[in-house]
Amino acid sequence: MSFAELGLSEKVLTAVTAAGYSTPTPIQAQAIPHVLARKDVLGIAQTGTGKTAAFTLPMLTILETGRARARMPRTLILEPTRELAAQVEENFTRYGVNQKLSVALLIGGVSFGDQDAKITRGVDVLIATPGRLLDHVERGKLLLTGVELLVIDEADRMLDMGFIPDIERICKLVPFTRQTLFFTATMPPEITRISEQFLHNPVRVEVSRPATAAATITQRLIASNAQDFEKRETLRKLIKGATDLQNAIVFCNRKRDVATLHKSLQRHGFPAVALHGDMDQYARMAALESFRTGENPILVASDVAARGLDIPAVSHVFNFDVPTHAEDYVHRIGRTGRAGRLGTAFTIVTRHDDKLVSAVEKLTGQTIAFEGPGLDALPPGEPREERRGGRRDDKRSSSRGGRGRPERGARAESGNVRPDADETVADTQRKPRRVPIRPDSETAAPSPVAHGHDEPRRSRPHRTRDDDDGPQVKGLGDHVPAFLLRPARVG
Repeated sequence: MSFAELGLSEKVLTAVTAAGYSTPTPIQAQAIPHVLARKDVLGIAQTGTGKTAAFTLPMLTILETGRARARMPRTLILEPTRELAAQVEENFTRYGVNQKLSVALLIGGVSFGDQDAKITRGVDVLIATPGRLLDHVERGKLLLTGVELLVIDEADRMLDMGFIPDIERICKLVPFTRQTLFFTATMPPEITRISEQFLHNPVRVEVSRPATAAATITQRLIASNAQDFEKRETLRKLIKGATDLQNAIVFCNRKRDVATLHKSLQRHGFPAVALHGDMDQYARMAALESFRTGENPILVASDVAARGLDIPAVSHVFNFDVPTHAEDYVHRIGRTGRAGRLGTAFTIVTRHDDKLVSAVEKLTGQTIAFEGPGLDALPPGEPREERRGGRRDDKRSSSRGGRGRPERGARAESGNVRPDADETVADTQRKPRRVPIRPDSETAAPSPVAHGHDEPRRSRPHRTRDDDDGPQVKGLGDHVPAFLLRPARVG
């Protein structure tokens, strides 16, 4: 099947041919005819299968007729992150080169004034993140009553980022008669509920089993001890030993670990750049551009880079941490092996990651083999709670009323990054400050926020009204004050 058989307009077909594409992907071949027929579509496909073009191309064909009005966009596309929104705008620019359509991008980190000016002139396509879109609506600068087609992209990512209440609110602001396109890679129960609530007799387009990885990706596990400096050393050996490595994305679970690992790689001579949610928009776009151009072929990132970024030539993905949510694993490794290319994904695993790895294998339906020796072959290492010098972390030292040493990488955000174990820089010793013990609890733990830990605060069990405190007392009980027993004087 070719794009010419899908019912797209001549202008769109010309732009697609100029871009070098002739055969649609399965999700495009199945979804585009239903979109052109003005039906609601529920699209389920693994990342890297061309979901963006599956709604971009038919939208360009539909928008050839009609005219935009001031402050009333004709179509609305919701994206979970700024990078995804900017990428969708690039698709409209590429495939809409033969059309005179106005496109506006509403994302954070950009001036409200510039965005208001575009909306006032009228836009055919409005691409936005939920938060910034609602900001414009609340300011009275935007009306959604003219939206004819609504696209909710990366719906499962919206769920992970807590955008579902915003999505529900936005769907109530657009007309009931609009056409809705709903695209997701996984279908957790909450996403199923949302799709049933806002889609009307949708056509379900599913080109692969939910939460599966592309067959072109070689997946391997790498055993490592739990200490961060040993994991960093393992990562450096993997990067050096990959003879076919062209560029790579390294994923960490936490933003502060991104900063720590980024600086560690730079100190060891690796051309790396960082990307995480706390960076401003200019720095994020600059980091992505330097990675795309090859100036810095190693991108250390949080899960902000795990979804939808179209960088087709990524050869390797390294999971420095096993993702907490199994679905994120599918999206992370989906950054490689795109558009039929071969890709390689390595995941560094410690003895404490057994449950997380099992969750990933259960979700994907396949067993991931170890590259080299497994966890059983590792020498007995220091437990996760242990620290050098016989000190333990907050969970153990709290019973003595003192504060344990913060875990590695906790000072990364302030720029004071702990050096690796193989470096000669002396580690700064800090004298622990004592925390008073409450008289009613000898095991009161210090605040995890103050020490950079993610573990929840330990506290005494919360009491409820159902707890048995003995026989119920009525009134004043057995004791009545003497002044209440005096006879009252009348008159």
